Amino acid sequence: MEFYKNKPTIQEEPQMVKKQKKDNTKKLFSKEDNKKSAEARKINASTHYETCTEQLSPFGGILALIKFFDVVKFEEIIEHAYHKPKRKPKLGDYRMVVGILMLIFIGFNRLAHFAYIRTDAMLCGFFRVMCLPVVSTFWRYVNSLGINQANSLLKVMSILRERVWQQCRLNYRRIHVDIDTTVETLYGNQQGGRKGHNTKHRGKKAYRPILGFIEESREYLVGKLRKGKTVSGKECATFIKTIKHQLPGCVKEVVVRADGELLSGESVSALIEEGFDFIIGNKKCNPKFDSGKWYKVGKEEGIKYNSCRYKPMGWEVSCRFVVMRILKEIHNDTGKHVQLPLFENDLYVYRIFCTSLKGKAHKVIAKYDKRADVENLIGEAKREGLDAIPSAKFKNNYAWFQLVMLSYNIWRYMKILAQRSIQEAPASRSDAAHGALKGIMDNTIRLARLKLLFIAAKVPFHDNKTKVRYSIHDTRTPAMLHFLKFLDKARAKVRPWIEGKFWPCRFALN
Repeated sequence: MEFYKNKPTIQEEPQMVKKQKKDNTKKLFSKEDNKKSAEARKINASTHYETCTEQLSPFGGILALIKFFDVVKFEEIIEHAYHKPKRKPKLGDYRMVVGILMLIFIGFNRLAHFAYIRTDAMLCGFFRVMCLPVVSTFWRYVNSLGINQANSLLKVMSILRERVWQQCRLNYRRIHVDIDTTVETLYGNQQGGRKGHNTKHRGKKAYRPILGFIEESREYLVGKLRKGKTVSGKECATFIKTIKHQLPGCVKEVVVRADGELLSGESVSALIEEGFDFIIGNKKCNPKFDSGKWYKVGKEEGIKYNSCRYKPMGWEVSCRFVVMRILKEIHNDTGKHVQLPLFENDLYVYRIFCTSLKGKAHKVIAKYDKRADVENLIGEAKREGLDAIPSAKFKNNYAWFQLVMLSYNIWRYMKILAQRSIQEAPASRSDAAHGALKGIMDNTIRLARLKLLFIAAKVPFHDNKTKVRYSIHDTRTPAMLHFLKFLDKARAKVRPWIEGKFWPCRFALN
């Protein structure tokens, strides 16, 4: 009995009831609203790191490019217009061409750079492989390309241009084609390299390609890779006759602007034969201007204009020449007068142009001065990969030239479509959802990549479907999502460039 008396009794702890006035229930917010503010992250040198099994890609904008290819039926264009080489790749010609275009589109301008994107989730998903082929696979394909493939890529660009213009409701009846040449310095023994006009690297061999751009849309129209020598008059005439074959059906009038290198009797005759208006800088002609017809515009001091008709020796027709005369400075740094030149013509700097346009001389010259933007377009194209010479064979470099310019045009079309998606957005959502895409038409391709391409994306596989997810904390995500919906809306149509068309297509495929 004492044992039981001395045994301590077990007492139950009293239950505590907490009373709170504040409700701790978590509020549920959808991911679309993103109303809950993100918690600040703390990252320092001792932060832990590990790996994950989810597929990630820094090129989330590739999905928009894939949708763009589906909108314009790019595979159909390649199958119809592209001249396939003899080499038969396992992935097919379409995927090989698109793979190279994607490489340039991303910003890599050499085939060896495929090594950095071989396992990218977006690209592997498009090719439907676990890993892209090795670099040598694409190199062997480029090695099989030649001038026939390059010329067929111009036809591909013509069809693509017409479909995008129809889709974006572009209706340019009169366009300005700016033609210019550039220099691509060579640092090896490439075929076609010549020592010629190379101001930055005097005495070195180079290529001298010729390019033509459309001022209104700032896109590449026609061009070719050339040997590093001056363009002849016969070659200029042949090049001019290829312009009409690249124009969409809405274009009825063309104004060609070029520098003095393209001025010759053959080129002027070709322009007149094709029915183009033109303004070309003077190179060797010496027209005689009436001394009594000089006039000035407004309050411009020391600047006068004049015009005349003149037929240079060897030309078939006479042309109009306009001139701008600029008075040289006749004072030195001390402000005192210096001795005047012996001849009156030495007092002035002359800018002379050959033209078919009518109107006052100063207005014609003002139109020519707008051609200066072509230098920026050529510089941008060279940064995109035009300067990257992949091979020692001229035929391979010729095809690479057109592939780079095709990628350049695709970037132009992506920016046009992005601008179009903003214009068609409701006014209530335009500022909030598309702030990241504002002004994209005026941005260079380098800046456009930051807005439309370099967006981090996750590529999960769930419910037997592959999805692409973008971060809700990225300010570019709303604009990207709306742009993708805009492309999906166009994809829902069978032929979006034909439905609602308002000018006939010249390159319609059966």
